[in-house]
Amino acid sequence: MGAGVKVSIGGGIARVVFDHPPINLFTFEQFIETARIVEELAVDDTVRVVLLSSANPDFFIAHFDVEAILTFPPGQPPTTELGPYHRMCETLRTMPKTTIAVIEGRVGGGGSELASSCDMRFAALPHGDHPGALFNQPEVALGIIPGGSGTQRLSRLLGRSRAMEVVLGCDDIDARTAESWGWINRALPHDELWPFVERMARRIASFPAHAVAEAKASVLRAEKDVEADLIAEWNAFARCLDGVGTRDAMLKFLADGGQTRDGELRLGALFD
Repeated sequence: MGAGVKVSIGGGIARVVFDHPPINLFTFEQFIETARIVEELAVDDTVRVVLLSSANPDFFIAHFDVEAILTFPPGQPPTTELGPYHRMCETLRTMPKTTIAVIEGRVGGGGSELASSCDMRFAALPHGDHPGALFNQPEVALGIIPGGSGTQRLSRLLGRSRAMEVVLGCDDIDARTAESWGWINRALPHDELWPFVERMARRIASFPAHAVAEAKASVLRAEKDVEADLIAEWNAFARCLDGVGTRDAMLKFLADGGQTRDGELRLGALFD
């Protein structure tokens, strides 16, 4: 384990578990560790399926650390290459093995982009007093845009209009709605979620690896110009860092309870 990420491998399945209390905030250190793990798993011939999940039932990953974003230098020149966050997400999307995110609680910002880069996503419905999985892309309310693949993943998964609602609305989307929009594969009752995912992972891990790899690559050929669009997204994100009011919006978010457990549990309402 390093920087709040645990990894175990068995039966052809790699289990990557985020464990960074209290809200699984995606700090720079946790991102670097996750990117390293993803790169290693991509070339590990013993791994057929990669499962991403959280040790915290309330948070998959809250989002990327806003305090870290405040340290990003302004006036960045345009780039013509994928940055490290996009490379990590693209590796999840393109590695020759199946990637699956299991979401039981809140996921937002960079965590949502990470999950959306996987081949499949399965989420928990409300149970008891728990609201189940909730999805949010809060960046525009902070004066920036989803800069880690969110605008490109969501437009391809949800279609133009629903992606606009998510990206511009910055509000919480429940698991059932996310399922109906195509953001996730299925929203399942809490006690059925893991049995379903485990069975799916074991099935895929038992199939000939070359066939899984070729089938995945063939499906991905339907997605055009992804890398160029991700580069354009990052350049737009970098321009937003210099925008009037961006820094003030991020500081207000932190002052209003962002990146605290209580504040993050009402993330959508925090921007009201």
